[in-house]
Amino acid sequence: MKKCLIDAGPLIALFDKDDKYHRAVKKLLKSYKGYLYTSWPVITEVMHMLDFNVNVQIDFLKWTSMGGLDVVQLSQNNIYRIIELSEKYSDVPMDFADATLIIISENKKIDEIISIDSDFYIYRNLRNKYLRNIFKI
Repeated sequence: MKKCLIDAGPLIALFDKDDKYHRAVKKLLKSYKGYLYTSWPVITEVMHMLDFNVNVQIDFLKWTSMGGLDVVQLSQNNIYRIIELSEKYSDVPMDFADATLIIISENKKIDEIISIDSDFYIYRNLRNKYLRNIFKI
């Protein structure tokens, strides 16, 4: 089964019907066959951006709890790698949530991502590979 990371932007778009990417993300995820992985910092970012409506936040959490996402737990051992990535990409800069997604890609050997951000065309993982964004804007 395929494995893919997902960033906050597409998740926000999926649950915000007024988002300009809503239809495109919904179409992509309907046809996607595989597992979607993300991190708790991404979940936090999504919840913050969906704070315009508590029912939308609850819908997102219900979808996640029913298996919409596999939320990967990072450990204290990952903090050093987050520091490394933050220093390496300080000119971009890399945010905390993005760093956690790179770490998940390294730990789970995931080479694909669904993202609206162009930053993932810059970041490389430990295998010196870019993540291939399967979301075509």
